[in-house]
Amino acid sequence: MTLQQLEYILALEKTRHFVRAAELCHVTQPTLSAMIQKLEDELDCKIFDRSRQPIEPTEIGKQIINQAQVIIYQANQLKESIRTEKETFTGSLNLAIIPTIAPYLLPQFIASFSKLYPEVSLKVSEMHTSTIIEKLRIAEIDMAILSTPLEDSKILEVPLYYEKFVAYISPKDSIYERTELSANDMPLDRLWVLEEGHCLRNQVFNFCHEMPHHNSTYEAGSIDTLVKIVDLNGGYTVIPELHIELLTEKQKLNLRDIVKPEANREISVVIRHDFVREGILNAVAECIKQIIPPHMLDARLKRFAIKL
Repeated sequence: MTLQQLEYILALEKTRHFVRAAELCHVTQPTLSAMIQKLEDELDCKIFDRSRQPIEPTEIGKQIINQAQVIIYQANQLKESIRTEKETFTGSLNLAIIPTIAPYLLPQFIASFSKLYPEVSLKVSEMHTSTIIEKLRIAEIDMAILSTPLEDSKILEVPLYYEKFVAYISPKDSIYERTELSANDMPLDRLWVLEEGHCLRNQVFNFCHEMPHHNSTYEAGSIDTLVKIVDLNGGYTVIPELHIELLTEKQKLNLRDIVKPEANREISVVIRHDFVREGILNAVAECIKQIIPPHMLDARLKRFAIKL
């Protein structure tokens, strides 16, 4: 068994087509087929069901593919640790980020990171938290930026910054005249929220806990959509602090602080417990530090480099 063979089965799993997998690996199709067949013979099992079109992994093949993903990840980690010793930044970085953070970080982050580390191939994907956790477990992504804590012993969390929530209220709503809001002032029957799968939705309900259910007729996919719904339909929503700068001056008049309890979230970069690329982790953190207002940054991140 070789790393090359494992890379071949990962390519075939990704493309579900021998010719495209061979092209992805820059080898001929007969070479790729023969190497995969040789691995199957060595393991004495079928990794792929070739009778299906497109081909699919067998049940045991799915287990082998998941383990192969981890092995290739760890092999790349070893290579990266050597690069780190040489103080070079090359290779690739597969980064995931949740949708309720992406609009505020990604545009500037991509520009800054690409300028500072042009030899690193950066891939960024938006994903919900549950998907991120699963892809970290199987080493399909390198790191992610999301709201924590996750309470997963196999994932390390490095806090980056802390963001408060504010209420965005329609002038037509009865609570608009209040100068600040507590959880008891926020009836859920007029609250517009994000759709299922967004961690921000759960965080909103964590501090708006007075009502047993939520009666809004629509659950939005983005915070910008929530704001527009409130503008046209009344009611209110809850938005993160960094979204404030995207509002017009007129819209900012609709904001109210949330107190008793104060609503906030911790944003962290998360990695697998066996992650070794300390240099690239600090590179990501340094780029984010240039974007986030200083008062929001984690105190430790301001003073120290991240040590694994």
